[in-house]
Amino acid sequence: MPLADNSQDFGYCLGVLHHIPNTEQAMQICVDKLKPGAPFLVYMYYNFENRPWWFRFVWQCSDLLRKCICHLPHLLKRCVTDSIALLVYWPLAKFAQILEKCSFNVKHIPLSAHRGGSFYNMRNCALDRFGTCLEKRFSKADIIQMMMRCGLHNVSFSTDPDVNWCAIAYKKE
Repeated sequence: MPLADNSQDFGYCLGVLHHIPNTEQAMQICVDKLKPGAPFLVYMYYNFENRPWWFRFVWQCSDLLRKCICHLPHLLKRCVTDSIALLVYWPLAKFAQILEKCSFNVKHIPLSAHRGGSFYNMRNCALDRFGTCLEKRFSKADIIQMMMRCGLHNVSFSTDPDVNWCAIAYKKE
């Protein structure tokens, strides 16, 4: 990374580290660039520890698809993931949006986090989810420990239930 160590006032890595083989090493490289006391914001895929068993099962089934789709040529991969966005993401997101307007708790409906989002964003998320060969998932405890081993402290996570796991921590002085 062409930035001097201890030179940055703020750092962030949103939606990238969970696609890198050595996640902790990549995080350490980012943290090394921060000035002491600087914040580091991270978003990483969570391991569904706060979801029911059936939610994790649905994810495991979708992961089998991902393992096939990610190896397709880019144009075909894009067509397949756009179709997933249209036929899976959009209907589930809109269904959750309708239920929410009827005062139902939509926390456990898959893809409910997209209920207020654009179709463009759903397309990008489907490509990110199904188009990448490497996808790691982390528990909240895993992320805290990794951040602390990288020289960060005062780790706190977003309380927004649709944002798992978005955390901020500060480089030790």
